[in-house]
Amino acid sequence: MTSLQHLMASVAGVLAISLGAQAHAADAKKETPSSAPSVATTPAAPAASADPVVKKSDAGICHDKSSPSFGNTKKFTPYNSMDECVKSGGKPPVGVAAAAPAPEVSLVKKSDSGICHDKSSPSYEKTKKFTEFKSMEECIKSGGRAPK
Repeated sequence: MTSLQHLMASVAGVLAISLGAQAHAADAKKETPSSAPSVATTPAAPAASADPVVKKSDAGICHDKSSPSFGNTKKFTPYNSMDECVKSGGKPPVGVAAAAPAPEVSLVKKSDSGICHDKSSPSYEKTKKFTEFKSMEECIKSGGRAPK
């Protein structure tokens, strides 16, 4: 079986289960006699299941337990940490700082003529064809030289 055939079979199975559940719910409504006491047909909440540490809402917002919307978020994907949720494409609620951004790296440009330009060099912005380095020392060790 090819992977496309396997995928199609999986989708067909999920669709059949979904349609079967809808038909079952419709049948359950029809079969309830009017003289019988009414019984709630909603599924019971999972027994003693703890809330996840972070909930990513359908809107893509990651709520941890300190978020005012944590308890109100009913449709969600659970995560073990805020970082894990954000890495999955979620975003923290407005007013909550995300993980600290990576520190800005001072890029050193070694021009095609072999001159190493850091941000303080007057030619830094003008240098368009270059090899980048993390530091001036690394650039010079590669055979470059400091500007005059």
